[in-house]
Amino acid sequence: MSKLEELEEFLDDRIGLDEMREFAAHKKVPVHRHSFWYYWGGISLLAFLVQLVTGILLLVYYRPGHDAYDSVRSITFDVNFGWLIRSAHSWAASVFLFSAITHMFSVFFMKAYRAPREIGWWSGLLLLLLGMVFGFSGYLLPYDELSFFATKVGLSMVQDTPVVGPWMANLMRGGLDVSDVTVQRFFALHAVVLPLIFLPLLGLHLYMIQRHGNAVPPSEEEKPESERESVPFFPNFLIKDLAMWLITLNIIAILASLFPWQLGEMANALKPAPQGIHPEWYFMGMFQMLKIIGKIVPGTAGEMVGMGIVTVAMVLWILIPFYDVKTAGGQRARFATYFGLLILAGLIVTTIWAYAAL
Repeated sequence: MSKLEELEEFLDDRIGLDEMREFAAHKKVPVHRHSFWYYWGGISLLAFLVQLVTGILLLVYYRPGHDAYDSVRSITFDVNFGWLIRSAHSWAASVFLFSAITHMFSVFFMKAYRAPREIGWWSGLLLLLLGMVFGFSGYLLPYDELSFFATKVGLSMVQDTPVVGPWMANLMRGGLDVSDVTVQRFFALHAVVLPLIFLPLLGLHLYMIQRHGNAVPPSEEEKPESERESVPFFPNFLIKDLAMWLITLNIIAILASLFPWQLGEMANALKPAPQGIHPEWYFMGMFQMLKIIGKIVPGTAGEMVGMGIVTVAMVLWILIPFYDVKTAGGQRARFATYFGLLILAGLIVTTIWAYAAL
């Protein structure tokens, strides 16, 4: 017996290689005109892994608190390829959130939240929410002028959330205003608390996908089982999935190289906010909607009404598996589809509107 065969036998006894091969050989992926949307979950996973690796490298040099700005300046200008690692980390965050949002809507319109996939839907929503908190908490860490005032805007939105908003905003700030204490808390949240929650939840989400397989859209469900097409996950789908990973990795590398993440002046609470301060793109739709409602209902009442509408929409989005179940007439399914189209259109329109208004 060769050394390779001995190693294979050793691993088979310990971790069950034969069972893994058996699983991979029998796992199938549906093939239909919407199969392209299956790749977005994998793209999200790759972007998260890029953030994980680059985040660990940045952690070696980053100093939270009072020295935060100086440490990021050193990473950007003094550490060899520090600017590239920082840019890759930041761009991967945007790629992750874009692909996760795209994945969420594709799952929604394929009705992949229906039984028995409810836990996969809820775990995916939690992962997206945690990803947005990752982005929000990481944005402040350079502690430059732009991140300082953008975080103040973001925390004011958090504070307007009904019931728990003021408490959450005060807890995150660590005082009456954003300061180096806030940076320390955001760093603890970003580098310790969120990963401890995110990683087990990611494991649960991936397990749910493996357990129930890829959902097919309602148009495919109507076909007889004999007319549905599928391909083996290994190697057919896996090769295409890895090709999408390679494309995504190249996109992140190009963005990080040609459009490096900038570092502005050090934050100064005594200076007025620069013109055009706004949250990151994934919060811009909500930001614009709150501005629109604020013009209709001025003052604090308008802010509360706006966050109340956002909260109700989020609750309806989360609870859609309880409402959209298969019925003979299909009324609920049509309502869910219209609701999803309304949310998608509103998100796109308000985000474009927000950037046009800057």
